[in-house]
Amino acid sequence: MILRSFLRVLMMVVFLLSISVSTSSAAGQFRVGDQGEEIAEIQDQLVLLGYDVMADGTFGAATADAIKEFQKTQGIKADGLIGPATYSALLGKEMPDITHSAGYLANSIISLSMNYIGVPYVFGGTSPYGFDCSGYVQYVFANAGISIPRTADVQYDFGTPISTTELVSGDLVFFSTYTYGASHVGIYLGDNQFIHASSSRGVTIDSLGSSYWSSHYIGARRIL
Repeated sequence: MILRSFLRVLMMVVFLLSISVSTSSAAGQFRVGDQGEEIAEIQDQLVLLGYDVMADGTFGAATADAIKEFQKTQGIKADGLIGPATYSALLGKEMPDITHSAGYLANSIISLSMNYIGVPYVFGGTSPYGFDCSGYVQYVFANAGISIPRTADVQYDFGTPISTTELVSGDLVFFSTYTYGASHVGIYLGDNQFIHASSSRGVTIDSLGSSYWSSHYIGARRIL
């Protein structure tokens, strides 16, 4: 028991360090949801290189896909995020300083989460071919540049506990369903709604106020 407790604490320390690095790194990256002249300049260069994107100044899925392909040609990690290495390789100059607020990251997470509505539930699933609840949440956060633990129970021990009245978009909401403790998780959208990978309907949106979910709700955590 002592060894198990020690390993659990060690795991949490590793993940806390991981998210600290990820969010710090994320502050210096262009990503899905960004808009402006810098994005248009990046898209112009992608067009010149033959990638199928529109230079509209909005960093959408097509731009992210093009960036991933470009990163592969440069031997850069193909994550679709534009950090200093990708920016320099693409435009031949130093990347400007940029910052992203928690509100921006929350909007990015909500936008990303909506892309997978209807994806089927697969126990142990961690990809758009099929998700379980915590695999879905981890995947969405990872695509926003934020590393979180894999399973619902460990996710529940992660981040900052908040009350229901403090909930804002991007917070994680937890439920006790098939076993004691945190066994199900979703992403809060606002207006008492949350998105999650349901075992019966796949990725879908439900209300915290419904009789089932309100009776199984056990708390929330803030990651951002």
